[in-house]
Amino acid sequence: MKLYEAVGKRILEYCSERNITPNKLCTMSGVIQSTVNSIFSGRSKNPKLATIQFLCDGLGIKLKDFFNSPLFDDIDD
Repeated sequence: MKLYEAVGKRILEYCSERNITPNKLCTMSGVIQSTVNSIFSGRSKNPKLATIQFLCDGLGIKLKDFFNSPLFDDIDD
């Protein structure tokens, strides 16, 4: 799995766990919808760490918790 794919899946996991839509997460985090859509669609091959931090802030989690997932165990270069 590519890093950008794992990031998109992880965002969706958190949205599902919290029963919120990605659109609601955008509102909560201040990240624009097109940026999140680019991550989900794979157009953004290298999402910025700052963007992920803003999403984590919106979710009320720490960055280390975001990356603490088996999704990131076998990342392809």
